[in-house]
Amino acid sequence: MHTRILTLVALLAVAVSGCARRDSLDQILERGELRVVSRNSPTTWYTDKSGATGFEYALASEFAASLGVELVMVPAYSIPDIFQRLDRDDADLAAAGLSLADHRAVHFPHSVSYAADQPQVVYVSGTFRPRKAEAMTGMSLVTLAGAVNNQYLETLRAEQIPELQWREVNAPDAMELLDMVNFGKAQLAAVNASEFNVQKGLYPRLKVAFDLGPPSELVWYLQPRGDQQRLQQRIDEFLTARLEAGEISALRKQEFSQGQNVASISSRRFSRKMRDTLPDYQELIRKVAAEYMMDWTLLAAIAYQESHWDPHAESPTGVRGMMMLTAPTAEELGVRDRLDAAESLRGGARYLNILKRRLPARIREPDRTFLALAAYNIGRAHLEDARVLTQRQGGNPDLWNDVMLRLPLLESSKYYNDLKYGYARGQEAATYVRNIRHYRSILEWQDIASNRLVPPVQVSEYLPEVLRGTALRSL
Repeated sequence: MHTRILTLVALLAVAVSGCARRDSLDQILERGELRVVSRNSPTTWYTDKSGATGFEYALASEFAASLGVELVMVPAYSIPDIFQRLDRDDADLAAAGLSLADHRAVHFPHSVSYAADQPQVVYVSGTFRPRKAEAMTGMSLVTLAGAVNNQYLETLRAEQIPELQWREVNAPDAMELLDMVNFGKAQLAAVNASEFNVQKGLYPRLKVAFDLGPPSELVWYLQPRGDQQRLQQRIDEFLTARLEAGEISALRKQEFSQGQNVASISSRRFSRKMRDTLPDYQELIRKVAAEYMMDWTLLAAIAYQESHWDPHAESPTGVRGMMMLTAPTAEELGVRDRLDAAESLRGGARYLNILKRRLPARIREPDRTFLALAAYNIGRAHLEDARVLTQRQGGNPDLWNDVMLRLPLLESSKYYNDLKYGYARGQEAATYVRNIRHYRSILEWQDIASNRLVPPVQVSEYLPEVLRGTALRSL
């Protein structure tokens, strides 16, 4: 009896010991999921026509893959909300462009630094520009609630500028702050350089006044409770390896320059491509357009906007071919080889027709085509968000001009937080359609000119007969 009790005690001790060894990494591996809380913003995590994307999402996806588990994104709507979700065990870690700060590090374990971000103060060009912190006194300044910039401002107020004032805005990213400055609701905003650089194309009047303190280090934060040691070690090893390989720098460059992918119209470059490249594909484009009852100039303009008529084009996000189809879209459309020009053109034409058919029947041309083009670029879900927003604001969701004005608002947390599908690069979609319309008009004029009847050469009756004969023979 005594022996059996000792055996049971020993087994119980082993079981308890085994349970104690189940740290946070064990739990993630057993669950088969890595839960990552992040902000829905252009510098962190959002969706486009290719699906979920963004710098922090891409990095977290790679880490989840290195663990052999699925990535589950947990949305947060402000910086304080991120840490509340970590504290409630809603997520395993936070990857959201968060700066390292002493008041956070006291409660939350964190990774090694994987990047740096420069805090800046922005203002409206043409108004008073403060060139240092002391010059901000008496001016209205806004910051993000929970941002590390607030701690720097607190230090300035305590040590140098007791009269310094600012207002903290509860928002997921800096877009709302930029909106406030742009529309005169505040004179200044304290933002990070990465957020301003991604979004400044929407605010041409906003400029950097000065740098607010030294660059801050970006880190991932972990839950405050439980054994995080092994998970923290795996994260540090993952981030360090990618830093040393230059992969994080390349990823930041890729993600933060996406908004510039739809460049401003370059008629000179287009004319050169129209002369040198289009003739190789024009007959094929005409043939495919006829198959899908499209104007060939529209299909050609889309193909130029997507790839500059390069059948082997490939983006960093994996869209490929002359019509830059994603792998899932190509599979859905039956396109086996995205790098085959004919298959790509047929897939793109079919996809555009599908998008047009899925719009409400009441929408007429040319608005129907323009809205479908926007969906080709930004995705049907985000186009529908823009149409919903258009209707909310008293516009006509069936008219392209009304929807076009609202597309850029999908980049503002003031608006996208109340929409079903969140942040999207709406300005890019509006520019995309504008470019295609421009290229198409050039192609149409070229088509008209090439098919125009040439008047017969008139030889003056006043020329001597011998010269008239020479002139006719030379033609």
